[in-house]
Amino acid sequence: MGEILSLSKARKSRAKAEKEEAAAENRIRFGRTKAEKAQEQAQRRQADAKLDDHKRDI
Repeated sequence: MGEILSLSKARKSRAKAEKEEAAAENRIRFGRTKAEKAQEQAQRRQADAKLDDHKRDI
């Protein structure tokens, strides 16, 4: 037979892991300098412009 485990403890540990993962993502997303944010925004704009250039008018 398998091990006996507490469902509430498993649920709490899974929730804690999800919160830690979200915190790590937020540290990456919001923990950047102004120059890094500007560079990413410029790259995003450039990629959008390139995509728009490749669209065909029907």
